[in-house]
Amino acid sequence: MSLIVPAILPSSHEDLDEKLALLERIPSVSRIQIDVVDRHFATPVSWPYSSPKEFQTLVEQNYMLPALDRISYEIDLMCLDMEQAASTWLTLGATRLTFHVESAIDLSRLIKTLRGRYGNFISFGCAINIASDLSLLESYLREIQYVQFMGIASIGKQGEVFDSRVLEKIRAFHAHHPEVPMQVDGGVSLQSAKSLLELGVSDLIVGSGILRVSDPSAAFVAFQEIQTPFRV
Repeated sequence: MSLIVPAILPSSHEDLDEKLALLERIPSVSRIQIDVVDRHFATPVSWPYSSPKEFQTLVEQNYMLPALDRISYEIDLMCLDMEQAASTWLTLGATRLTFHVESAIDLSRLIKTLRGRYGNFISFGCAINIASDLSLLESYLREIQYVQFMGIASIGKQGEVFDSRVLEKIRAFHAHHPEVPMQVDGGVSLQSAKSLLELGVSDLIVGSGILRVSDPSAAFVAFQEIQTPFRV
């Protein structure tokens, strides 16, 4: 059984709240990914980097992500200040953090620091771009709980066309590391979902395919109904 994870790329705090409220009304939504883009690691800029003072005020006011009793939050950190951003989002209630291996930061040190501070209640994953070599993942596989393959050539945007090159990348990784859970973010549609599930992908991160349609609830259900047995 695959997990469908709606993804929000917020343009503002109001936009985030509106989309979270919409997704909360879908009973079977159990996890949501929030994409944060700093305009340096990827573009264009998204909230909260577009309004840092507003975000800092929310943090100081002990703002928490909604519906934490039934929804878990994953933050896709497309930013260079991952250490500070990671700690901040964890205090807001996030329990999954996705780091990008192309960042220059020492991910092993960061994961060790966060694990020591927050314990084993937090899951960590590494995202990798289509153009990057799979060898970048090798040194982190013992420290992370999942790998996220980016399904589009240019990250940081929603609505981009699925890049089929990721299929071979997934196939090659899964052949060597069948025990590592895989998820795909970017370009996931009803058409590409079946191919991804056939390759052993467990979680599908869906942005525009749910949030940019007339009936997000019906779209979410349609993705849930695409259940293809894994090839292992």
